[in-house]
Amino acid sequence: MVDPIRLEIIRGAIRAAQAEMDALLERTAISAFIREKKDFYTALFDADGVMVAGSMVPIFGDITGPVFTRFAPETMREGDLYWYSDCYASRGAVSHSNDQVFLAPVFHDGRRAAFVMGWAHFSDIGGLRPGSISSDATDIFQEGIIIPPTRLIEAGVMNEAALEIFHRNSRYPDQSRGDTHALMASVELGVRRVRELLARFGPDVMADAFAQLFARTRELVRVRLRETFPVGTHRFSDAIDSDGHGNGPFHIRLALTRTVDDRFVFDATETDDQAPGPVNFLMNPDVPGMALGLFFLGGDPAQVCNAGGPRALDEVRLREGSLLWPRFPAPLGLRGMTMMRFLATLNGLVNTAGGNAPASHSAYVIIMLRGIAEGRQFLLSDGVGVGYGARATSDGIDAVYFVAQENYPVEFLEQGYPVRLLRYGINCDSGGPGRFRGGAGVVREYEVLAEQAVLSMRIDGVLNPPWGMADGMRGGTGRAVVNPGTTDERTLAPLSDGTVLRRGDVLLLETGGGGGHGHPFERAAEQVLQDVRDGFVSIAAARRDYGVAIVNDEIDADATRLLRMCKELVQA
Repeated sequence: MVDPIRLEIIRGAIRAAQAEMDALLERTAISAFIREKKDFYTALFDADGVMVAGSMVPIFGDITGPVFTRFAPETMREGDLYWYSDCYASRGAVSHSNDQVFLAPVFHDGRRAAFVMGWAHFSDIGGLRPGSISSDATDIFQEGIIIPPTRLIEAGVMNEAALEIFHRNSRYPDQSRGDTHALMASVELGVRRVRELLARFGPDVMADAFAQLFARTRELVRVRLRETFPVGTHRFSDAIDSDGHGNGPFHIRLALTRTVDDRFVFDATETDDQAPGPVNFLMNPDVPGMALGLFFLGGDPAQVCNAGGPRALDEVRLREGSLLWPRFPAPLGLRGMTMMRFLATLNGLVNTAGGNAPASHSAYVIIMLRGIAEGRQFLLSDGVGVGYGARATSDGIDAVYFVAQENYPVEFLEQGYPVRLLRYGINCDSGGPGRFRGGAGVVREYEVLAEQAVLSMRIDGVLNPPWGMADGMRGGTGRAVVNPGTTDERTLAPLSDGTVLRRGDVLLLETGGGGGHGHPFERAAEQVLQDVRDGFVSIAAARRDYGVAIVNDEIDADATRLLRMCKELVQA
């Protein structure tokens, strides 16, 4: 029904509608985590709730299913809006309670033709501590209010009482109200844009286009799976350091089997048991296929992120009671570090099969600083970038928070919070040495200007740094130090909460880097020199790791030749 030209027009139009939703949400939200950090996600779905276009974020699964279990699609009406944040009831469609999902059906001449979704991280929803996320949590009830699938708007009539209950549970209700309005406006815009497309092309044409886009993605991912994974079972494992309660490490063990009849079975059942602390990742079964799909198709402007990736896998096996499928009410607030290590483990699985995935990356770092300044409560939730793994053809990416999300600028931090940034730059020597260097982490040095504040810290990959590939070396580790270089210097536990800081205290934060790819001696000496000049590699590390001697900002060719020759002989 839909020819290739119209299919591409529709593909571009739905992607543009989704991008416009993103822009509206970013520009109108109140909280910094949405507005500045861009911790949100939008998507469009067909009439049955199958995702046809979404943001390039590889951690989401079946978004619509949780709503359909409570509200049959046939009962939905124009003007409805559905809402939830219940991780366990959604089977991990959202994986910690701060994430709020708003879903609206789209109708054309009385016929349900599509759905539009907006999702965003709300900064505080109650719970044990400001920010609703703490390494001290031992169950999900300590992580804030839980919203089961709810009809927030019924045929245009708002359930104001439900919203007020939600806002009353936040320590920052004005911020909560503003973010809610921004998220609702984004979804409303998406509904309007999809209606315009339905009026232009008709619901039958749109349905056929959606089906073609979904099928195209699924088949392309299947092709890449067949190219990457020979018949047989392929395995890889990795681990997070701790759960903040003295337990760990916790191992993630993945396997992918390709059968002789070309079935692809993903298995995570050998992953360690769930943690007492809040590092459990309730992973929706669609997530492995979504992540593999984005890896295989990433960077191709002709493709869209949709449910074709998850449907490319024939079966996903998870074990209840494990780190990746915990039992209720296990805490989930810090699932981000497990999620990031899961994605690195997935890269390792691809590489074990002979694929070409990057080396391992660090997990983005989160700090929360809560206190009172000038008589007002403040909450600084700062997600800080790390280094990503090197690839077979290029260096890793430096100072990345997560996908399209961003680090806070210095000016924003200093204007909005009682802190002064004394230093912000690249964490030298944090990128794993290799022919292609791992991406570097960052250094941030905060001076506290509030009378008193309580710090929460989340760093991973200290005991188990990001691995390298093809003789590439591990990435560097992160650390947090209070009052460095003074008699009051103390290093904080990487996963901790409750550290009290006072006016004038300094927090030095260093984040880890990604693993390297290829032997470091294969990196051209001139590239190493440039890394030294740019502050990515120290002179000592250039000599120790790369066998490059640098004297007076120039390469000592004879010493470099001797260093590399001697190390090669030792390794032989």
